[in-house]
Amino acid sequence: MTDIATTLDLAPQARIVARLAAGVRDEQLDGRTPCPRYAVRNLLGHLGHLAVAFRDAARKDLGVTTDTDPGTTLPDLPPGWREELPAALDALAEAWRDPAAWTGMTRAGGVDLPGEVAGAVAADELVVHGWDLARATGQRYAPDPAALRASHAFLRAAAEEAGDGGSGIFGPVVPVPPDAPLLARAVGLSGRDPGWTP
Repeated sequence: MTDIATTLDLAPQARIVARLAAGVRDEQLDGRTPCPRYAVRNLLGHLGHLAVAFRDAARKDLGVTTDTDPGTTLPDLPPGWREELPAALDALAEAWRDPAAWTGMTRAGGVDLPGEVAGAVAADELVVHGWDLARATGQRYAPDPAALRASHAFLRAAAEEAGDGGSGIFGPVVPVPPDAPLLARAVGLSGRDPGWTP
């Protein structure tokens, strides 16, 4: 995972997520998503918050944005989200282009972690929530291959570290055949059913 993460450019995956967000119609904002607590508007709000938090984690600019556990509130959309979200995603990608972002310690979601792990988590968040958003809004989704590999490696390592074969970092692992596409295997490791539909 480390070798993948330390050479990873998050910009291609950030642009994919921005395109998916741009494709969301206003009437879809209250629709269901694979995240049980989140409607589409909450998922988009979460993406905006995590983009800012992981931008600041990359910069080692620690404070409210990096200290807040994302599970404590239900995120919603600010009025200017259609402009603010792509700008936040661009800033996230730009911050992780700095090699210093991948070194030393930082913090995200109130958790202290090595920079290289935080970068892998950022990739995973973009890949998995990109899938969530695409599924919830009926859009085609092909994640950036490098980000997908980093996401899968991170999720697999987390499941292996749990040691019981059924626990993932975001919920119980959903079994997926070993010969399934890599995206389906990553989605299953994230605790989601790859066959989910609204």
